Amino acid sequence: MVTIKSSGQQKTNGKTTMQEVRIITLDPGHFHAALVQKEMYPGVSPKVQVYAPLGFDLTEHLNRISRYNLRRDNPTGWELEIHTGPDFLERMLREKAGNVVVISGRNQDKIQKIKASVDAGMSVLVDKPWIISHGDFSKLESTLDAAEKNRVIAYDIMTERYEITTMLQKELLHAPDVFGELTRGNESEPAVYFESVHHILKIVSGAPNLRPAWFFDVRQQGEGVADVGTHLADLAQWMIFPEQAIDYRKDIQVLSAKRWPTVLSLMSSSG
Repeated sequence: MVTIKSSGQQKTNGKTTMQEVRIITLDPGHFHAALVQKEMYPGVSPKVQVYAPLGFDLTEHLNRISRYNLRRDNPTGWELEIHTGPDFLERMLREKAGNVVVISGRNQDKIQKIKASVDAGMSVLVDKPWIISHGDFSKLESTLDAAEKNRVIAYDIMTERYEITTMLQKELLHAPDVFGELTRGNESEPAVYFESVHHILKIVSGAPNLRPAWFFDVRQQGEGVADVGTHLADLAQWMIFPEQAIDYRKDIQVLSAKRWPTVLSLMSSSG
């Protein structure tokens, strides 16, 4: 699942082998962080360091990992070492107890955590979105440049690419005898139309996924296009233009957009 570039390679008896992956989970505020540990993987240490402030997000993350370890079928065997406190980020950077940092959750300052980890010479696996403000785009660019310079991985965990129905759709799109050819499309009749329903409450790994309070703050979570909308934009590129880089400076143009609130009641319909 995770491959470390040549800077993490070691030589044994003249042969090049890969360094053991040692996970650091940083401030896990979303279940994506736990999903990385849903299974055990060859070459990945079972011991995981967790650096986070004490609170609801950390407790929920520990509960998810505990359920994986205690499940009846194919239980995992993760060993967590927890480091809490207001200086969790500085401590993680100072101690460097692993080589792959998993970051998920709070999006407002996520790019700062990614950049700090990359600058410290650690690879990162991060859920979407990395930024939710146009003003942070330059930080995203500099982070990717730093990752290339330091020869570490900065990788977005786009889970939809590994979902079987999307994989099949991609294959069918490139089978002319089945699909035909994609039309060019225009603003009134687009060639590709994607729609997604984002459930506030859903079951993840067999348990209800409880949303933290900050999830409902667009200044922290971001708006719809920055959340599930990121998946849709990624899938369009991945399905239609596989193995082809898109230059955002000249290949993308936003023609129109609209936004609206998600209205929730204080009480459930059952009272």
